[in-house]
Amino acid sequence: MADITAALVKQLREKTGVGMMDCKKALGETSGDIEAAVDWLRKQGLAAAAKKAGRVATEGLIGLSTSGSAAALVEVNSETDFVSRNPDFQAVVLETASLALACGGHIDKLRATDYPGTGRDVDSEIKQLVSTIGENISLRRSVGLSVEKGVVASYLHAAAAPGLGRIGVLVAISSEGDADALNQLGHQLAMHIAAANPKSISIADLNADDLERERNVLRDQAEGSGKPAEIVEKMVEGRLRKYYEEFVLLNQTFIIDGESKVSAVLEQAAKDTGTAVKITGMQRFELGEGIERKNEDFASEVAAQLK
Repeated sequence: MADITAALVKQLREKTGVGMMDCKKALGETSGDIEAAVDWLRKQGLAAAAKKAGRVATEGLIGLSTSGSAAALVEVNSETDFVSRNPDFQAVVLETASLALACGGHIDKLRATDYPGTGRDVDSEIKQLVSTIGENISLRRSVGLSVEKGVVASYLHAAAAPGLGRIGVLVAISSEGDADALNQLGHQLAMHIAAANPKSISIADLNADDLERERNVLRDQAEGSGKPAEIVEKMVEGRLRKYYEEFVLLNQTFIIDGESKVSAVLEQAAKDTGTAVKITGMQRFELGEGIERKNEDFASEVAAQLK
C-alpha cells in the first residue's frame, strides 16, 4: 500500500476542496493516485459538494444542546429555508449541537470530532450532507457556556423543532441559590437577550474601540451646538447613558416587566434567594447575522450593461 503522506492529502484537498479525512480515505482507496482519488471522490459525490461551497448560505438552523450546568449553540447554514425543514438536515444540526456540548463549543475541536456511526468527522459529515441534499451547507460557528455553581439557561426563538430555531441564546448565572428559581430567571433573561440583543453584560465589558468611536461621534454632534466645552462633555455623558441603556444588558429595561433595569432584577433575585446572583456569560446566535446576502437581479444587471 502506498505511503499516504500529509503532503499528498493536502494536495488532494487543495485540488478538490474536500475534507482532510475524506481525502485521506480516497488516497487509501486508490493507492495514493491523485487523479484516481479525485474520481473516487466524485463517485462518492464529495467533489460535487466542494463545488457548491462557494454559494452563499444564509438560511439553516441554530441548534441547542444542554446538560446540567452547561450548554452549547451551533449555527449550521444552508442556502434555502426549505432545507431547514429537511429531517436529515435537522438531525445533523441536533447531533452537531450535542457534539459541541461535549467539546465546550470549540469550533476547531468540533469540526475534527468523530461523527457517530459514519467513520467521518463533523466537517466531512456536513460535506456528505451537501451531496445528499444538493445545496451548500456549512457549519459556521459554535459556542459553549458552563458554570461551577449555578445554571446555564437557554432560549430558542422561532423554534422549528425541539432544540432548533432561528435565534438561540445562552445565559450563565453564577449563584448558590435554588436551581429552579435560577432557571426561571435565566429563561426570562435569555428571552430578554433574544429580543434586546445587548452587546455586553456590563459597561466594563464593552469593546473599548466601539465605545471610543461612539464617544467621538457624540462629541462631534454636541460640539455642533456651539455650547461651552464643559457643557459639551455633560451632553456627551448624558447621551452615553442612553447608549448604555440600549446596548448594555445590566442597564437595559427588562422586557418582562417593562420597568425594572436588569441590574435591579438581579438584585431582587439575590434578596429572594438569599445569595449572590451574577450573570457571568451570555451568547446570542441569530441565523445568518453578519453574512452578506447576494441580491441577484439579473434583469437589472443586463440593463446596466446595455447602458
